Amino acid sequence: MLKLSQMATAVALVVAGSAAMAGEVEVLHWWTSGGEAKSVAELKKIMQGKGHTWKDFAVAGGAGDNAMTVLKSRVVAGNPPAAAQIKGPAIQEWAAEGVLANLDATAKAEKWDSLLPKVVADIMKYKGNYVAAPVNVHRVNWMWANKAVLDKAGVKSTPKTWDEFFAAADKIKKAGLIPVAHGGQNWQDFTTFESVVLGVGGAKFYNDALVKLDQKALTSDTMKKSLETFRKIKGYIDPAAPGRDWNLATAMVIKGEAAFQFMGDWAKGEFAAAGKVPGKDYICAAAPGTANAYTFNVDSFAMFKLKDAGAQKAQGDLAASIMGTEFQEVFNLNKGSIPVRLNMKMDKFDDCAKLSAKDFVDTAKAGTLEPSIAHGMAVKPAAEGAIKDAVSQFWNDDKISVADGIKNIAKAAQAQ
Repeated sequence: MLKLSQMATAVALVVAGSAAMAGEVEVLHWWTSGGEAKSVAELKKIMQGKGHTWKDFAVAGGAGDNAMTVLKSRVVAGNPPAAAQIKGPAIQEWAAEGVLANLDATAKAEKWDSLLPKVVADIMKYKGNYVAAPVNVHRVNWMWANKAVLDKAGVKSTPKTWDEFFAAADKIKKAGLIPVAHGGQNWQDFTTFESVVLGVGGAKFYNDALVKLDQKALTSDTMKKSLETFRKIKGYIDPAAPGRDWNLATAMVIKGEAAFQFMGDWAKGEFAAAGKVPGKDYICAAAPGTANAYTFNVDSFAMFKLKDAGAQKAQGDLAASIMGTEFQEVFNLNKGSIPVRLNMKMDKFDDCAKLSAKDFVDTAKAGTLEPSIAHGMAVKPAAEGAIKDAVSQFWNDDKISVADGIKNIAKAAQAQ
């Protein structure tokens, strides 16, 4: 990220605005789809119930790139919103600029330290102080399967190891169906890759290689085996995969055209929208070898320093509401994710969410709860982007040897 002082001269668009009036809370987000918009409306209702004025600042567009451009303009102009959707190491990058508000008073009053796993709480902090409030948890290392396809191919149980997976994939191929539904975007390649690394090497290896970016781990025999396994999966996708969106790959599993997909739990929303029931129509299971680990993607709101006392009060109430049981339940029921609070009742959630919540708690205790590198939770954006490119080049070009793939990924990890 550019220093804000440098941005001031570089940003052409400067959005001027007056100081927020007392009790107004302006929230920058990119949740504009059906279920997401419904959830934001719920948060607005909670805040209005506390007497505050909600000012919606929705910026549509993918993973929030457009929103970040607008946010930089606003911060440079000295007119930040009260809160903005920011996640992972990008939170620390903004905090280092000195523009984020300290949320410790709210966090202490609401007992956040006891409600969040340490690995998640640490991402929300800068130099030991809370500067962001987490909204949800998406599990990334899921494998989705069509039950009817498995039955038709004679696959009697969900594969728990990569050897079992490839044996099942061979049976599915023989039955004339597509074993793996995959799309052609680099983040989809990377989502599959991180689950392979986790399954082949375990949580500690995953952390050394893809969180700490340790060169020894990145160039090890375990990484060699990970890349060999990753390449082998490619032999089970269909030729039309390049350029396909993730939800179209999910639709292939839903329709029974393909057996498996490696994708985070946002895929569940597609199954639910199609009227499919977990356990009956489809199976949600941890990717092979990863049942005792959990890669997470946590959405969060960072809070910006405001001068107006009323706006500051509204901001504190917003942070408390985001972590409150009411919003945590309704938002995550709509989004397909699970609450980030550890003490939530899961009665209204489906079996996949209940399994996710149980594994979230268990892995937090066991020390195998890991941030997803593919979804911006583990490393700085520059390194993430470079590794993502190296992984996709390896996936798309069979001429790149495993040895060269390892070298390319290890080199990419050094990007600043």
